[in-house]
Amino acid sequence: MSLIKSERASIMSIWDKLAMRAEAIGTETLERLFVTYPQAKTYFPHFDLHQGSPQLRAHGTKIVAAVGDAVKNIDNMQGALTKLSELHAYILRVDPVNFKLLSHCLLVTLAAHFPADFTPEVHEAWDKFLSILSSVLTEKYR
Repeated sequence: MSLIKSERASIMSIWDKLAMRAEAIGTETLERLFVTYPQAKTYFPHFDLHQGSPQLRAHGTKIVAAVGDAVKNIDNMQGALTKLSELHAYILRVDPVNFKLLSHCLLVTLAAHFPADFTPEVHEAWDKFLSILSSVLTEKYR
């Protein structure tokens, strides 16, 4: 699966806005994940999971940075995210379904933050992009 030119443009247009609010969007995405899918909390036993905690803000920022790496390397996400994929598969042993859950929460957060820009076409492009990203991150599980 690959992205066409118009989908790439949609991803870039939202990325430029998302990057300026990385901490807020990353934090809200994680908070949404933990409220909607509380089983995801099992991977963060050492975190303060209260809304807006420093640990949630820091990890949310890391997640958005990883998405940014994927955006910047959209033609070679596999190469750009190899170390992250290995970390999650071999060391953290995160259930691969969590990437899909997190992607869904990020989509909802983007739609909430950018309602005028998050058209059905943009939603579709981001959904496809995050699906590719999730696939790359779960590649080492196979």
